[in-house]
Amino acid sequence: MFTARRSSFNPILNPQSGNAWDSLAAFNWSPIEEKGKTTFVYRAMPQSENIAGTDVRFSTVGIGTLSKGKVSNRRIFFKPEFEWEKYGIEDPRITKIGKTYFISYTAIGGNPAGPGNIKAAVALSDDLKKIKARYLATPFNAKAMAFFPRKINGKITAVVTAHSDEPPSKVAVISFDTVEDIRSADYWNVWHEHINDCEINPRRKPDEHIEVGAAPVETPHGWLLVYSHIQHYTSSRPIFGIEAVLLDLNDPTKVIGKTKGPILVSEESYEKFGQVPTIVFPSGVLLKDKTLSIWYGGADTVGCTADVDVDDLIEAMTSDDEMLERFPGNPLLLPLAENAWENKTVFNPAAILLDGKTHLLYRAMGNADTSVIGYAELSPSLKVVERSLLPVYTPRANFEMKKSPGNSGCEDPRITLIGERIYMLYTAYNGERPPAVALTSIRKEDFLAKKWNWTDPKLVTHEGLDDKDAGLFPRKVEGKYLLLHRIEGHICLDELSSLDDPRPLEEATPLFGPRMGMWDSLRIGITAPPIETKIGWLLLYHGIDESGTYRVGASLLDLKNPWKVLSRTADFIFEPRTEYEKNGIVNNVVFPCGITVEGDALCVYYGGADKVVAVAGVSLREILKRLK
Repeated sequence: MFTARRSSFNPILNPQSGNAWDSLAAFNWSPIEEKGKTTFVYRAMPQSENIAGTDVRFSTVGIGTLSKGKVSNRRIFFKPEFEWEKYGIEDPRITKIGKTYFISYTAIGGNPAGPGNIKAAVALSDDLKKIKARYLATPFNAKAMAFFPRKINGKITAVVTAHSDEPPSKVAVISFDTVEDIRSADYWNVWHEHINDCEINPRRKPDEHIEVGAAPVETPHGWLLVYSHIQHYTSSRPIFGIEAVLLDLNDPTKVIGKTKGPILVSEESYEKFGQVPTIVFPSGVLLKDKTLSIWYGGADTVGCTADVDVDDLIEAMTSDDEMLERFPGNPLLLPLAENAWENKTVFNPAAILLDGKTHLLYRAMGNADTSVIGYAELSPSLKVVERSLLPVYTPRANFEMKKSPGNSGCEDPRITLIGERIYMLYTAYNGERPPAVALTSIRKEDFLAKKWNWTDPKLVTHEGLDDKDAGLFPRKVEGKYLLLHRIEGHICLDELSSLDDPRPLEEATPLFGPRMGMWDSLRIGITAPPIETKIGWLLLYHGIDESGTYRVGASLLDLKNPWKVLSRTADFIFEPRTEYEKNGIVNNVVFPCGITVEGDALCVYYGGADKVVAVAGVSLREILKRLK
């Protein structure tokens, strides 16, 4: 599990309206840090020029410095001079090998630009004040190239994207005996004949496009290569993401590990709107202590950064372990053939720890397809010591009584103790109108005595509004009762007027939503109500991707202002892997509705494949460490 946190200064590098050469865009920047000073090169674009009736924008390479989120000393570093780059020089990557700075870039030699005139080039500098040499590198189409920051096995080594504009592209490693080899077409052509022998291919699907991003950075575990990953590349809506592979230190053609999904996708406005919308493109990295700073372009217009804990990232890339550990006695609850109300499925349990005992309220269905709530009590060793013979909560209001054949009833409970009352939120569905969130409560004393004196349920959302996955904060925040719920695939956070006589919400305030191309790309919703910690409200949530698989991730909300999301995991922390999670009423589902906390231990109670009740544990300290 790892998180990617965008800089609060983003976007850091912006176009300058007063400078003609970078008045349109300043992006795809690449940094180098020496003696505490960070210098970067970047792609600069002016407003278009009309040449022979065609609008043309000539990109140049700019240079500047960055300190505490502030850019200074910007100037043109070099611009097109040669025939093979006369229509622009783009996307520089900077690396220092020995005493020489190697700046690789994309050279555009024709208009319109195409595979025949887009190639990789290299500039050399001794001092980052002037260029001492510049030459074309690849004799074939190549848009991206980056050098390793030291010789490998005595050779200058680079990674290059061959045939970027003639997909499928190939990302491959090339080694040079001398600097002169970099400009030798013969050398490149011989290498190209054997390109498959040195290819790096982290694709998960055939329709994905990959391209070299930042120059590789050395870690004790291997070379970390952050690259551009594009899903559905040939479709009308490609999804740009930032991913990474880990390469062997002595043989960088050998992949040790890779990300299972994007580190970043376009979420912020400066990534969604610009010269080319909805693009995040990695162009540089800096590694300082354990923080990997990813430098990227947003919407082909601005320069941004995001930080990742490099140890967390590499662990996620090289290990298949999950953060949550399943209880060996799973499943805790199975359907009971002798009970008509739960002979089909039991799942999605709420949980509460009272007087040292764990109590579950779980959703159950029989052949009538009516959801009701059952009860079970667990021992400290998570054995079932009591289970209700009858439902402890059944549909009772018009908005949840069955109106037509099919599913209906009281679904997916979440419970919260506030004062001396236990409040239960659940999804009320009558089979005709959209599902809505209902609220009921019971005295703690009655709950423990198994006297199921629930109050009459009341809707907290309108009957006509499709709303699910609701939970209460366990106390007032800034004097207000707060409700988390889900509308149109987004988690929303809103105030409740009262817990005893709530007025239905008139509108919803989105907290965060799905992320295209990631494990939570289709829709999301909360798991259990949030947990208060010293550093924020811990909120686990479920996410669904296009395959329909339900997984679990984590987020951290500000204690005083929970509308502020402090962090959110880039990857999931739990997914369906066992038989009882992968095969059931709905396959490939882990769906928690209850969490208990005892010391450092979180017990996460969930439904497996909409068929059984199970539990998994995780260290609170460890999950907060990753979110920080």
